[in-house]
Amino acid sequence: MTAAGTREAAEDRVFAALANASRREVLRLLRERGPQPVQALADHFDMRRPSLSEHLRVLREAGLVSEQRSGRQRIYRLEAAPLAEVQDWLHPYERFWRDQLKGLGALLDRMSDDDRP
Repeated sequence: MTAAGTREAAEDRVFAALANASRREVLRLLRERGPQPVQALADHFDMRRPSLSEHLRVLREAGLVSEQRSGRQRIYRLEAAPLAEVQDWLHPYERFWRDQLKGLGALLDRMSDDDRP
């Protein structure tokens, strides 16, 4: 696999991980509350522990979380670096919509009050 193919595969893993609402919620919890043991994360969800473990595995493989053992506990920490790649991918779309809205604003400014719906 080429370097570009490896990078694309990593991006695909990040986007696939973010596609699930439960995984996004895990990331939100880690962002807002800092590193947490699995049980603290599990307390926020109405799912069995193996299901949460699967979500954590997907996030770990995407590089969005890291796991550290502390005695018998596994502590999960947010790893935000892959999200910068998502931001880079989204930036041209943000610029597109900003330009579209700017054009709409200019059109509305040119319309007289009588022309407005």
